[in-house]
Amino acid sequence: MTELRLTGDEQAMLDGEAGEAVALAMRLVVGVARAGGARELLPVGSVHVDGCLYHGPAGLDLAERLVKSGGEVAVRTTLNVGSLDLLHPGLVRADTALADGARRLMDAYVALGCEPTWTCAPYQLSHRPAFGTHVAWAESNAIAFVNSVLGARSDRYGDFLDIAAALTGRVPAAGLHLDSERRPVLVLDCSTVREDLWEQHAAWAALGMLLGEKAGTRVAALTGLPGSLDDGVTEDRLKALGATAASAGGVALFHVVGVTPEEVTTDGLPTHAVTTADLLAARGRLSTAADGRIDAVSLGTPHFSVTEFAALAREVGEGPRFAVPVYVSTSRAVLAEATRLGLVAPVEAAGARIVTDTCTYLTPVLDPGVRTVMTSSGKWAWYAPNNLGIDTVLGSLAECVASARAGEVVRDDDAWS
Repeated sequence: MTELRLTGDEQAMLDGEAGEAVALAMRLVVGVARAGGARELLPVGSVHVDGCLYHGPAGLDLAERLVKSGGEVAVRTTLNVGSLDLLHPGLVRADTALADGARRLMDAYVALGCEPTWTCAPYQLSHRPAFGTHVAWAESNAIAFVNSVLGARSDRYGDFLDIAAALTGRVPAAGLHLDSERRPVLVLDCSTVREDLWEQHAAWAALGMLLGEKAGTRVAALTGLPGSLDDGVTEDRLKALGATAASAGGVALFHVVGVTPEEVTTDGLPTHAVTTADLLAARGRLSTAADGRIDAVSLGTPHFSVTEFAALAREVGEGPRFAVPVYVSTSRAVLAEATRLGLVAPVEAAGARIVTDTCTYLTPVLDPGVRTVMTSSGKWAWYAPNNLGIDTVLGSLAECVASARAGEVVRDDDAWS
């Protein structure tokens, strides 16, 4: 077995010199490092914690034990969604046990010094890790984005290990922290896809579906996509790509050649040629219903950005109100900025319901009786059928707005033919 070498400070943390909470956290980090064959630990600049979503007593017991033991995060630590919308009390239809446990868990993480950001898209905040820096981010889409789009380095971190990294400021030197693990092993060539199709947001989710299916948990490179970052290949589109790929296949890092920041070599790698027909079929696999009546529309998984609010505000314009409920999930920070810019009022005037701090496929937010939901999110379309027992239809933002007004599926498939 590979020997794990600790620095003097790391050994002191493990020995309890920084307190009981840090010692517990360091035992967890060291245990994972040894199990994975890491030779050393790495300092991280920030952490994003996913464990603040209430799944039962185990997570709550750990968080409250860390608080009672005097735990405090050692690096900047943001928080993923919780199980309640604290800005809109009553929106989540939680029974007493769920509401109490969820609130105690959220409070415990704040008591540990974490920032109450309550967002699955921490990269939309002012804090964006610099290229090449090591971080410990949990939440699958955030991992894919920080690795791929920002070029910082995070392995896959989940509940318990995320807060342990926050208290110690350390992670195992393994996985996607290492140069050798970040090289692509296959290529998806998109050069033959109709260029106008990339204006359809749903095309990026469909590409994410293909990427997840082809790559699994491996690293892939994508070639033949149009434009550059914020000129054709926008961050919102890369967000949709990465979030769907992380859901459908566990992708934690992808490279868009000529767009994302890491330079990679694709010579000699096995290549899959992506066609327009492939994307149409992938969109179909993200839809469990094809047409007909819908009961609601869900937008914002991952959380809606300011630019997405601007696009939605333009789309609703002065048109008629929605005929079915429309839920827009976002972070409180983005909501504040979008409100300041005057982008939220027209959306709410059209009948949209704003959701913050949580996620509509994880907590009971949708109206009872909802059976079919249209969404622009590949991630939402992937998880909602199993989590909520409903049918989904994947469409573009414009199609979601048109469908919400009509109360039935409205899609323009000309670009997909």
